[in-house]
Amino acid sequence: MVFHVSGLTDIGTVRTSNQDAIDWCLDDASTEALLVLADGMGGYQGGEEASRIALDTLMESLAPALNAGTTPESRKQSVQLALNLASERIEARKAQAPDLAKMGTTIVLAWVSGNSAILAHIGDSRCYLLHNESLQCLTRDDTVVQNMLEDGSIRERDVPNVPFRNVLTRALGASDATATFGEVPLEPGDRLLLCSDGLTGALEENEWISLLSRADSVQTGVQALIDASLEKGAKDNVSVVLLSTN
Repeated sequence: MVFHVSGLTDIGTVRTSNQDAIDWCLDDASTEALLVLADGMGGYQGGEEASRIALDTLMESLAPALNAGTTPESRKQSVQLALNLASERIEARKAQAPDLAKMGTTIVLAWVSGNSAILAHIGDSRCYLLHNESLQCLTRDDTVVQNMLEDGSIRERDVPNVPFRNVLTRALGASDATATFGEVPLEPGDRLLLCSDGLTGALEENEWISLLSRADSVQTGVQALIDASLEKGAKDNVSVVLLSTN
C-alpha cells in the first residue's frame, strides 16, 4: 500500500502558546510511515520544550530505520529505546532549570509498514482508525477519569463535570517512560488519525466521520477538523496528523 500523510497544529482560541508538536516522515516509496504527536505540559515554556524534545528525539532515532526491513517486535523495541532517550533528555533539561521541574509531555506514535501499524502512547493523546466509515479509538487515556470510568466510580455522562478530568496518570518526563503498545491491521481505504485532546475536547467524534468523508485528500481532511474545532471555540491547542492508505 501507498500512504499519504498530512498534519496541522493550531493554538486554539484561548491559549497564548502552542505546547503541541507534530511531525511525520515517509520512506522514498511512501510505503512506510512514521507519525508522532506530543502534547506538552508544565507551563508555557516547559510544555513547549518537553513536547519538542520528545518529538525531535523520536524522529532523530526512528526515521533512519524506515524501510530497513524491521519486524514489528524490533520496531517496538526501537520505539521504547527512543522514548527512554527522550525521557532522559527531558530529565536533563529539568535539572538545568528548576522552573521547568513539572514539565512533561504526552506521546502518541504510529509506525506504519505494509498492511499494519504499531502504536505506542503515553498520556491522553489518541490514535483512531477510520475503517468503512466507522471510527474506533485504538488507545486508552492515561488519566484519572479513565481509571474512574473503568472502576465504576463515575459514568460516561459524568465526565464533563469531573473537575480534574484532564489530570494525567502517566506522561513522558513525569513518570516511567514505558509505553503502551498496540498493533492494528490496515486495509486499502483505511485512515489513521493521531490527535491531541484539543480536538476531542472541542469536537464530538460523530462529527469527524462526515468531515473526513467529504474530504478529497488528507490535507483537506485535516484542515476540516481543525476549522471545525476552532468554530466550536477550541479552548486548548488542537493538533491532528492523518494518514490514508490506498
